[in-house]
Amino acid sequence: MTSPRNVVIGVTGGIAAYKACHLVRDFKEAGDSVRVVPTENALQFVGAATFEALSGNPVDTGVFTRVDSVQHVRIGQEADLIIVAPATADIIARIAAGRADDLLTSTILVATCPVVLAPAMHTEMWVNPATQANVATLRQRGMTVLEPADGRLTGKDSGPGRMLEPGQIAELARTVAEVGAIGRGLEGKRVLISAGGTQENIDPVRFIGNRSSGRQGFALAEIAAQRGAEVTVVAGDINELYTPAGAEIVRVRSTRELEEEMNARAAGADIIVMAAAVSDFRPRTEAPSKMKKGADTEALARIELVENPDVLHGLVDKRRAGETDAVIVGFAAETDNPLEYGKEKLARKGADMLMVNSVAGGAVFGQARNSGWLVGSDGTVTEIADGPKQVVAAQIWDAIEDFER
Repeated sequence: MTSPRNVVIGVTGGIAAYKACHLVRDFKEAGDSVRVVPTENALQFVGAATFEALSGNPVDTGVFTRVDSVQHVRIGQEADLIIVAPATADIIARIAAGRADDLLTSTILVATCPVVLAPAMHTEMWVNPATQANVATLRQRGMTVLEPADGRLTGKDSGPGRMLEPGQIAELARTVAEVGAIGRGLEGKRVLISAGGTQENIDPVRFIGNRSSGRQGFALAEIAAQRGAEVTVVAGDINELYTPAGAEIVRVRSTRELEEEMNARAAGADIIVMAAAVSDFRPRTEAPSKMKKGADTEALARIELVENPDVLHGLVDKRRAGETDAVIVGFAAETDNPLEYGKEKLARKGADMLMVNSVAGGAVFGQARNSGWLVGSDGTVTEIADGPKQVVAAQIWDAIEDFER
């Protein structure tokens, strides 16, 4: 676990400013010290008293307050992480220009720690060449400018420019603090990811499934989208998860449905990641109505199973047949001898890489953290240390990007 951080949360004058309150609480509950630095316009939306109560620290906007402590320099020097949410088109332009005419811009100009900006603005502002040029400039300087969500904006407008949810921003910011700025190494890549568990019906109310939550698959999708990829997620049974920015989500239930959707999209993918925990078996027959004790007890006690298709192996076969040229990455969840079985599985499946982890004792499935080994077809084995699933996702994408080079 990481030690508490000094986190600065900048808030600017956008309608999404109220969401910053949730972001402050998220970091405070994690044990971090939080200082909110709003702009004057931000206080038109949320008052200073609210931010002071939530953070436990004073709130100022100008460089001429608390001059005795030289806070326009000190806050940035002492920060371990700076997040600006919402980041309006105006603040993005001012930071890109190197302005330092209020406390927030001064703090950012002084800081040497990671800086994460979460844009929030109307679509026309976000896609404007001036904004895009400013965003590109900040990314080149090592700042992380997150891709915004595509959704409802102020009034009846809808489109890209909606601020990500506070929980998403917090997870991504912590990932940046752990592994560095989110680059754009997947710009223009088409990424196809499967996530979650599949369900195989016994009858209309019962099924065979597993404990997969889909969190690792969605973390992979989130990081890929933020690195510039065009992402499609074929999702089975998942917990309530944030939708990655701009991603297409295709919902399925069974392994055969997942296979159909993955095969249909494989030809258009540059990278395929099979992170779903698919059911290896399904009942030979599905009862048309709920099976009951008594009349159906014997049938329930003797459910005959048949093998499901091997989706990962099938995707590799499609590549061998020239139907896709995608890089293919699989997952292997094991309870015993995970690395040994993982190496055998990689050789058997023919994928380029395999993320192997141990799920013994309730680990990984449904949990916020993961660990394991990334095994390559070239014989390399990279240990993935225990960490949040987004941090694990970032390490996996680093390896995939290196493989593509």
